Amino acid sequence: MPRHLWIALAMSLTSIVLSGAVGDQPHAAAPSVPLAPEVAIDNFTFGPTEVKIPVGTTVTWVNRDDIPHTVVNTDKAFKSKVLDTDDKFSFTFTRAGKYPYFCSIHPKMTGTVIVE
Repeated sequence: MPRHLWIALAMSLTSIVLSGAVGDQPHAAAPSVPLAPEVAIDNFTFGPTEVKIPVGTTVTWVNRDDIPHTVVNTDKAFKSKVLDTDDKFSFTFTRAGKYPYFCSIHPKMTGTVIVE
């Protein structure tokens, strides 16, 4: 059988299994795993500017701009090094609260993480 037909067959079987159409057995839903929030730094903005997360979540900032930026909490809970293009900074929030942050190189760039 040609390779493209094997791939199509595998995709069809995967679709059937995931839809629960095989057999009479009820299937349990896969546990919901929240995606790790990511904040893009681009065009002198943090996007999204506000992130709401549960306690224990790690947020990652990625510099998609062609100039350096930082991520600094106004209460000094976290502070990144200078992030060049495609550099990342991550922080895990272990306490509920509101965490405003800014870029120390470009202080008009601001954002907020809300931990519930």
